[in-house]
Amino acid sequence: MRRSYYAAHVHMILGVVSGLYYRELTKAHDFTGETQLAVVHTHLLALGMLGFLIVLALDKQFGLSGSKQFTAFFWCYNAGIAITCLAMVYRGTQTVLGNTVPEGFAMVAGLGHIVLTVGLILLFVLLGKRLKAAEPTEPTEPTEATQAQATAAQATERAASGGPR
Repeated sequence: MRRSYYAAHVHMILGVVSGLYYRELTKAHDFTGETQLAVVHTHLLALGMLGFLIVLALDKQFGLSGSKQFTAFFWCYNAGIAITCLAMVYRGTQTVLGNTVPEGFAMVAGLGHIVLTVGLILLFVLLGKRLKAAEPTEPTEPTEATQAQATAAQATERAASGGPR
């Protein structure tokens, strides 16, 4: 679980720093157009920080960490965020500086999104397994103790309503 907490914390710091980078770079170059830098901090805060805070809560509830599948999700998802955001920073910086970006560079961001999606699939498969394991397999027969408790509760209700004993 600590791993998810640290990942959320790192993504929060990177998100704030990327927002500062966007503001300062565009201000320094008097840039007023559109750039990918404008959404990097949103991606890091939403996909990174909030995503891992949600994973942290799910891990607390369903015990996701500690399995090989969780480790695969963790690194795959982080790699996807890193590739995607680094591609956005590169493209956005080049736009602000007035440089062109090669046409094929879009494939890098696409690769980041694919890796991110594979990570999410791994998470959902693992979560599905944990949910299935948490479900009761068959309804249980009431034991004598639970039947006695039910009878006592009914007697208490009748006594409180003034009905026959």
